[in-house]
Amino acid sequence: MNKHNTILVTGGAGYIGSHMVLALRARGEDVVVVDNLSTGHRWAVPDDVTFIKASVDDGEAVMRAIAAHGVDAIIHFAGSIVVPDSVSDPLGYYLNNTVRSRALIEIAVETGVRNFIFSSTAAVYGMPAENPVFENAALAPISPYGTSKMMTEMMLADTAAAHDITYTALRYFNVAGADPQGRTGQSSPNATHLIKVAVQTALGQRPGMAVFGTDYDTRDGTCVRDYIHVSDLARAHLDALDALRAGGASKVLNCGYGSGFTVREVIAAVEMAAGTKLKVSDAPRRAGDPPALVAGAEAIRVQLGWTPQYDDLDTIVGHALSWEKALIKRQSSAA
Repeated sequence: MNKHNTILVTGGAGYIGSHMVLALRARGEDVVVVDNLSTGHRWAVPDDVTFIKASVDDGEAVMRAIAAHGVDAIIHFAGSIVVPDSVSDPLGYYLNNTVRSRALIEIAVETGVRNFIFSSTAAVYGMPAENPVFENAALAPISPYGTSKMMTEMMLADTAAAHDITYTALRYFNVAGADPQGRTGQSSPNATHLIKVAVQTALGQRPGMAVFGTDYDTRDGTCVRDYIHVSDLARAHLDALDALRAGGASKVLNCGYGSGFTVREVIAAVEMAAGTKLKVSDAPRRAGDPPALVAGAEAIRVQLGWTPQYDDLDTIVGHALSWEKALIKRQSSAA
């Protein structure tokens, strides 16, 4: 057995997973990454971290990793995350997010891994009647993406009731930003995240960008979202891990700051950081976009003692912009 018990991070070559790996390594944890690299990047995983190229439902590969490294906790990020894609390819999303999660949960039970942290999403709330939206709000997802994550939460609850496994499901709001030290960030070229799209537009990577819906009942007619810095999100997972290892009960918690910004406010912040005007066009509303989605964010602070460090839109935008510039350099040197 290693000095520390080891954490298995699925999807550790992806956007949020790679930040998680850095946060775990920074405090001396032993980490194993399982990622099939369908959307992740091998370079995003540090060289001193064991990397296994496999799908999370590859029972043989995952069980071998758990046995070889003394895994005591799984942090499960692997999955598909683009809401409109889930509408056009529901079966693909149920396979990747629900069926494969079921396989991974079964492996955890069979191998005696007792601590499980799951990436869930605010999309489980659908179009909430009130904002901020708290953990006890009705679950009413309006996309296969949200439903696929809700189903995994249900499987975890039922499994924890029947077996010796304890879990934390973290419902992310809008994850944004990049590692403050510039080591990793949102690297998918076709990402749909607003801040990513806006910084790509500012740097000439996109000819322009659209604002989907300008007639919402919000302060400037555009959608309001709660943006959480990806490094603060990684910190929340560390706090969840510590609580599970200390024998804490299973929990479902929102991950957000409890405040929201409109699409136009985000665009203005990017324009200010980049020192350039963006080419922005107004477009019709997208199906399934709630007017506002802001986290009721008290529970995670109280129950896990989570304290965000980067709760500032300009900081988030600045880190995203720096990362995008680094990514452009990386791509031009690789070309």
